[in-house]
Amino acid sequence: MRAVLYADGAARGNPGPAGAGAVLLDGDGRVMAELTEYLGTATNNFAEYSALILGLEEARRLGIDELDIRMDSKLVVEQMRGLWRIKHPNIRPLALRAGALLATFPKRSICHVPREQNTLADALSNRAIEDVR
Repeated sequence: MRAVLYADGAARGNPGPAGAGAVLLDGDGRVMAELTEYLGTATNNFAEYSALILGLEEARRLGIDELDIRMDSKLVVEQMRGLWRIKHPNIRPLALRAGALLATFPKRSICHVPREQNTLADALSNRAIEDVR
């Protein structure tokens, strides 16, 4: 089964109240899952990685075997592609977890998209923060 994962993290302040959001779409563009998670106080990069992990775990649970990931975080995309080093020690465990999950998908891709193309996941990451307040 093929799916597209949009993931986004939000932090109000850096660090500040943070949330993760992800949406999985089937091959026809229909929503398969919408996910949110409040993260407490965290950085934007922590939230971005958390959103990716949230979406990858759900895709795995749903039995997706072909996954196209789209994120507006250039940092996460380039680190997951192995093109940028992971410098921050708090991000390394998240990057390792995301990389291990990503490797379980037989067919996978990850690409950077402009923020305007990631509005569903952005709204979910912000809803995660708002729902707690």
